[in-house]
Amino acid sequence: MSPYRLKDLVFYFLRLGSLVFGGPVALIGAMHRDLIENKKWLTEEDYKEGLALAQLAPGPLAAQLAIYIGFVHYRFLGATLTGIAFVLPSFVMVVFLGWAYKLYGGLPWMQAVFYGVGASVIGIIAHSAINLTKKTIGKDKLLWLITIFMAVVTVVTESENLWFFLAAGFVPLVIKFPPKNWFGSKKMIALAPFWIGNPAATDETLLKIAAFFAKAGTFVFGSGLAIVPFLYGGVVKEYQWLDAGQFLDAVAVAMITPGPILITVAFIGFLVAGFTGASVAALATFLPCYLFTVIPAPYFKKHGKRPKIAAFVSGVTAAATGAIAGAVIVLGRRSLADIPTLAICLATFVILRTTKKIPEPILVLIAALVGFFVYPMVSHP
Repeated sequence: MSPYRLKDLVFYFLRLGSLVFGGPVALIGAMHRDLIENKKWLTEEDYKEGLALAQLAPGPLAAQLAIYIGFVHYRFLGATLTGIAFVLPSFVMVVFLGWAYKLYGGLPWMQAVFYGVGASVIGIIAHSAINLTKKTIGKDKLLWLITIFMAVVTVVTESENLWFFLAAGFVPLVIKFPPKNWFGSKKMIALAPFWIGNPAATDETLLKIAAFFAKAGTFVFGSGLAIVPFLYGGVVKEYQWLDAGQFLDAVAVAMITPGPILITVAFIGFLVAGFTGASVAALATFLPCYLFTVIPAPYFKKHGKRPKIAAFVSGVTAAATGAIAGAVIVLGRRSLADIPTLAICLATFVILRTTKKIPEPILVLIAALVGFFVYPMVSHP
């Protein structure tokens, strides 16, 4: 019997998607803290299985983990409702900002706000990464080696590669279970890619939007960290829907709104083709990640506790944790450009590590106000 009702989980993800900033690291950290540590709705094993599956499949990490969590006790209905609840709040916010952006010819205040918010978000991510590492890795030396290796790889390459995650899963599997008996086993991990068809549309632009963002959601690994360069190549270089400045504004909008960073696709779609474009872009991007989660989820749920699969999952989880830690450094190099941003980041981090009385949205709001007033004084005319 489930320790919670489906509507309770849906309301939780509505709240999470409405209030938690910081991208995938902060979001998956919040899920662990709230659902495992505080509410105890899920087990640590459920969480690790979901995180491993999310890392092995393409698409946004936090959204896939949310979908898997919905699947754990309420199967496909739970996965569908939690996925929608998680993405919907940020979609509404981004569409509203897209409307304001088009109406007023740009967001001149965006750089000032993002100056403070971006720095605060790095502090939130760093705090979440530390907590996540402690919970998922423990004192296992092999998993620590995998974690450190993946952190270094992520910092050097500024991307995440599926093959490293697969290799990380096989390391503890081979060490704990030498492959002499593998060929007689019928239980093997297999995630077969599949083709995502384009939604029906009469407008040529909508068809292009659907095809491009379906490709992004189907074939790009590494969540928000890896998909931004891919989006830039298509949106700015190939189709020329936006210029470089507009694209950076789109990424900034996703960073200063709660929920998944990948919701930037809705902002881009809105600028290209209004509300319909935003809806098509979001659906085309998130539908593949939903399918890549719910199709293999029954296998993970049924067999995830088998020793061999558990060993594989532990390696993938360690790799994911290392990639997340590396992402903190990658994002920090871009957001922490001077003394004020370093101060905002450090202040956010220290407050989160020392007290639980100030919610993250309040810290982000304070950072936005600080950035709004400080940025004009430190930026070049």
